[in-house]
Amino acid sequence: MKDAEMELLKLAALDADDLAVISTHLQDAVLRTGDLAYLPRERRFALVARRFDWECPDGAPPRRRLTGLHFDRVLGVRCRNISRDEPDTPLELLAVTFEPGEAPSGTATLVFSGGGAIRLELECIEAAMKDLGPVWQADSKPLHGSLDRPLDAA
Repeated sequence: MKDAEMELLKLAALDADDLAVISTHLQDAVLRTGDLAYLPRERRFALVARRFDWECPDGAPPRRRLTGLHFDRVLGVRCRNISRDEPDTPLELLAVTFEPGEAPSGTATLVFSGGGAIRLELECIEAAMKDLGPVWQADSKPLHGSLDRPLDAA
């Protein structure tokens, strides 16, 4: 395995800008509902996903990496259109957003394809994302409809 394939990404978020960077790296990550965990006593929400490696060099085959994400200082969790009773239900993460409340609190929302969402009520932003090791070739690069087509000349 090449050295580049073994480089593990580690990111921390302490504000909305940091969280936007994590969101970019997690765009199109795939997971199952069983990969989600809320630990109320620890005030932590965590997930494990298979993220698309958007930093893969041009011309190289597309690849995915196993990645963990957790939020600390979580006061509550609400889900929309996500069945927690079926742990094998697939999910595709589109974005992680933040809506500020009374500083430094706010709500982080994990937005999934198909209208699913998880809202995390946060005391403050304290999150971390870390690659967990494995990297493998992906079947294809995710497509985003009109965003993947070149712009017409004006």
